[in-house]
Amino acid sequence: MRWSKPLRLHLGVLVVASLLCTSMPIIWLAFSRGSEAAVSAGMLQMREMSLRLIEGYRNTLQGGTEAVTLAATLPQLASPPPQDMDAKLEFFLEALRNLPAATSIYTGYPDGAYLQVINTQRRDVRRILAAPDGAAFAIRTIAARHGPAPVSTLRFLDAAATPIEERSVESSFDPRERPWYRQAVQHGGLLSVGPYIAGTLQLPTLTIAAPLREDAAVVVGLNIHLLTVSQLLSARAISPRARAYIVDDNDDLIVHSDPATMQRLLAIWAKSAEAGAVAVDTTTDGFDTSLETVARLRRDPAFINGGVARVEIDGERQLVQVAPVGVSGLFGDSVAAIVVPLEDLVAEADRLLLHNLLIAAAFLAAGLAASVLLSRRVSRSLYRLADEARRIGDLDVSEKPVSHSLITEINTLATALAASRHAIRQFALYVPREVVRRIVNPEGRAIVRASRRDVTALFTDIRDFTTFSERNSPEDVVDTLSAYFEILNTIAERHGGTVVQYLGDSIFVMWNAPVEDERHAENGCRCALAMKAAVDALNAENGRTGGPALVTRFGLHTGPAVVGSFGAVSRQQYTAMGDTINVASRLEGLNKQFGTTILASAAIREAVGNRFAFRPLGLVQVKGRAEKVDIWELAGES
Repeated sequence: MRWSKPLRLHLGVLVVASLLCTSMPIIWLAFSRGSEAAVSAGMLQMREMSLRLIEGYRNTLQGGTEAVTLAATLPQLASPPPQDMDAKLEFFLEALRNLPAATSIYTGYPDGAYLQVINTQRRDVRRILAAPDGAAFAIRTIAARHGPAPVSTLRFLDAAATPIEERSVESSFDPRERPWYRQAVQHGGLLSVGPYIAGTLQLPTLTIAAPLREDAAVVVGLNIHLLTVSQLLSARAISPRARAYIVDDNDDLIVHSDPATMQRLLAIWAKSAEAGAVAVDTTTDGFDTSLETVARLRRDPAFINGGVARVEIDGERQLVQVAPVGVSGLFGDSVAAIVVPLEDLVAEADRLLLHNLLIAAAFLAAGLAASVLLSRRVSRSLYRLADEARRIGDLDVSEKPVSHSLITEINTLATALAASRHAIRQFALYVPREVVRRIVNPEGRAIVRASRRDVTALFTDIRDFTTFSERNSPEDVVDTLSAYFEILNTIAERHGGTVVQYLGDSIFVMWNAPVEDERHAENGCRCALAMKAAVDALNAENGRTGGPALVTRFGLHTGPAVVGSFGAVSRQQYTAMGDTINVASRLEGLNKQFGTTILASAAIREAVGNRFAFRPLGLVQVKGRAEKVDIWELAGES
């Protein structure tokens, strides 16, 4: 006892000693491991970014592949324009709306006819086509060739596909001479073409094309602008000098993340188109000196599937990652590469390391001064919690504010004690299982306040139960009702309902309160049908054993009600009130008049649509209600 000292003294000494003993090793480890950690973090970020880049690129190409594959199966595309124009345009316009990366979608025919729908949202496309204001799409049509210079018709549509302007000019364009048409006819299946210069827009393009299933001489294609693909490859998040690009199976650069480099690449493609070239060798034009390294790594099994290599390029250490980006067997052996200068990662890490060390030193000095204050606060908090625990033991469960401390564990204990106190107090007020479960949860305390919300209410009643009670002993009645209620309660819980009240031989079940349920009306219908089936099975069993027949009637209605706790201050009940609840109760009673089992309101039928079968019974005057109610018999699921 002589060595017993207050907790604040022990804790104060422990905190100060811990800070002093841990700060020096941490600082030493931070300096010695900081650079390597920064490189590892950069490599991890490269891997994560490469997955995002490749996923974005593949999604772009995959969407185009699926659109072309679907188009190749459409019979309306087999006939040349102007036949079936409405059906063709409807599909093409919908495809472009769903594929923002696509520049155009088109069909070429063996007689030279051509139909193309162009997305004019891009500025360069609008400039090339001289599109009028408000134009969202352009439709280019070339009829079958009957002379040396067929007429090309260009119609502009707004976003709602309403015509704006139409032009007609003579054109030498022949789809049969384009690489996508020739290769698709020769290949006989889905394939990728490019990059090459598009004939209509004169833009560097990747194309996905396929012959029609009904007529292999008819080819449908979809163009993706290379600049659109470039925008998917931004690697600035890793470092300012990081770059990403895609090369084809010939190690030629296709797309680059740097806008300036991409503009140079587009200019070369444009010049090659004027000179009539079909392919461009970008490896000898000084685009990126890492292309040779990428060409070597892509053939190394250790790196082709996303491994990160440390290499030296132009006298500087670089991190390089290569990964394949083919889609559904298309675009050959194209790969994506990410190149990050190692110095960028280390320099940033050193700067952050120095900054963090200065902050750590400041916190160490502040921690030394705050440790004494913290230890004193801890001891006071523990004394308060011990006092609260004694009060709970004495059943003093009146609501009190939760004590707060700077220590997380003490706050957790205080919250747990407050939750226990609240649970004990609430258990005396609420009966339904789900209501009690939510009220005990600290996040569910707001449930006790009455509020207006849409609910679905189900009332049940046993036919001639008064007669049954007169003819049997109270013990038999209780046993029969217990088994009966157990069946109905289980079914209600299985369908997400809350049994709010037991009213003699009746029960009141509610949906969408206290548990939110977007399909509460549908679940109410299924629950009523399941209860009827279960009661029928119970009656069949009772018939074999000599037990009573508990013929049950159901009333079902949905609408707004006030839901929450009602009653005296010392004794409350969780329930719902309002016209919706009254109508549901009255519907149950109307079964006797119509000789039915399950009656539902028109609101129920409208809420569940055609998922259930109903029989109309017409408008009925309900007791205590001025307006008549349109009632329906619920017969089963559709």
